[in-house]
Amino acid sequence: MRFSESLKEATNHSWELSLNHPFVQEIVNGELPLEKFKNYILQDIYYLKHYGKIHAFAAAHADDFSVAAKLAEKAKMTAEAELTVHREHAKILHITNTDIKKFKPAPTAYAYTSHMYRAALSGSLAQIVACMLPCYWLYADIGLRNNDAKPKEKIYDNWIQMYASNWFQDSTKEMINLLDELADQVSEAERNKIKQQFIISKEYELAFWEMSYTFEKWLSEQRQEEMSI
Repeated sequence: MRFSESLKEATNHSWELSLNHPFVQEIVNGELPLEKFKNYILQDIYYLKHYGKIHAFAAAHADDFSVAAKLAEKAKMTAEAELTVHREHAKILHITNTDIKKFKPAPTAYAYTSHMYRAALSGSLAQIVACMLPCYWLYADIGLRNNDAKPKEKIYDNWIQMYASNWFQDSTKEMINLLDELADQVSEAERNKIKQQFIISKEYELAFWEMSYTFEKWLSEQRQEEMSI
């Protein structure tokens, strides 16, 4: 079994919960309220800006210049492709510049990006790649599993097809292969650290769906809303 396969096996329960989360399933069948998707897009725009920076940290950690160049290019391509799609979504969802300026990340979005920065600042290259990989791999699986779905809501069909596309599937495979190559060169103790980075990121991927679906708020904001009812 490849090291990457053992990581996926270790997160199998979380993986299935993610693939079958109401947020994803309602996108697939076209029934997700657009306000929930709008909430997700705002949170994901925030996430992707930091995700691109984590790629840059990973590139800086690479001793092999070809790996550094690949990670730097991946940061550019991933950010450009996904943010372009998100800009299209923003137009359809009537997300204004005011919405973006007023935006405040939910606890999960803030915590997830903070987790990745911690890996970037104190972990090895393999640990950084491991913390980034669940985002690639989970979305690639969603695209593959639901490639034949044709939700009537065009925005949801575009979302699925982007992750089912050959470029995204190939990019995901490159990241999986890179992690396996790096893991082959390290000790068992380091592999355990790599595994923990992967597991934590996978849990945050699941939490990201829940955050988007439930309009997660900071506790003080939630309490204030409850008091005003």
